[in-house]
Amino acid sequence: MKRNKDPRINTSYMSIKEYFLLFAMLAAFNGFHMWILKTFENLGMLETNIQLVINILMAYVLVTAACLTGLTAFLRHISWNRPMWKLGEAASKIAKGDFSYRISPLRKDGKKDYVEVMFDDFNTMAQELQSIETLKDDFIANVSHEIKTPLAIIQGYATALQEELKAYDHNNYISTIVEASGKISALVSNILKLNKLENQEILSEAHPFNLGEQLRRCVLAFDDLCEQKNILLVSDIEDITVCYDDNMLEIVWNNLLSNAIKFTNPGGSISISLKAKDGYTQVSVNDSGCGMDDYTQKHIFDKFFQGDISRAQEGNGLGLALVKRAIDLLGGTVTVESKPGEGSTFTVYLKS
Repeated sequence: MKRNKDPRINTSYMSIKEYFLLFAMLAAFNGFHMWILKTFENLGMLETNIQLVINILMAYVLVTAACLTGLTAFLRHISWNRPMWKLGEAASKIAKGDFSYRISPLRKDGKKDYVEVMFDDFNTMAQELQSIETLKDDFIANVSHEIKTPLAIIQGYATALQEELKAYDHNNYISTIVEASGKISALVSNILKLNKLENQEILSEAHPFNLGEQLRRCVLAFDDLCEQKNILLVSDIEDITVCYDDNMLEIVWNNLLSNAIKFTNPGGSISISLKAKDGYTQVSVNDSGCGMDDYTQKHIFDKFFQGDISRAQEGNGLGLALVKRAIDLLGGTVTVESKPGEGSTFTVYLKS
């Protein structure tokens, strides 16, 4: 089977110079052998003292064999043992949980042979494992933090309910407990959804449906919440039939609308539009909220990232991560345009 050469490899492990050096050494051994025979012949020793000549030649052969064996062992050490020792040591470090360990290159000329490329790939693997470990630690820390606050509220108000309180206080405390438990439920639900999407490679069977009708249903579901915050919700939705997983797209629209309402101040406005453009189905959700700076825009789709700390209690930082993962699985793209104080526009592009 023909092996494709890695384009990163730009030299062999033994250079042309080293091959010529090995050839010169073997030629020197052979030339010395011929010189000995010629010298004996000139001295007339080949006929008069054949035993001495044989002994000398045997000694020469033994010395030559020892030199060649040592040379072979040295080359084997350079080309095999030393790299495998370094790789084995690194693998042992990684197996013990030291993901910061890296293999330093053996070559000093900066070129890449197959061993150096193998070391680079190993270092890349270690870097990825270290990143995964960091993400796992951050995930656990964030989830613990998000759950701890509502649990503390539930515990405090439940303890207060054990005391003799007025009927009004009972209702007020119970409402607070219900609200805090709802936040925990929403957090766990989003974690499960995100975990399912992150581990999902094969989508459920897509089918044609009216995207405009689905968006109208999602808008109506947030109508009461918009009224509570006195937010004007404007829609410009065409009837467009698409062929996708409708359940996954519903997750996208609900989270985009929820995010827009969360960051729009009372008296503000939100608009949602659906139209076909340049071979794509384009859905835009625009709000007149607080907007985002460049740093926030770069990380807005990261898990548990919340740009506006003052509104952190209203969500858990997973909604837009769900949006990004769902759109990636569907083969579309999602973009954000925003400026501080001027609101934000999230746009989803789906292939028509």
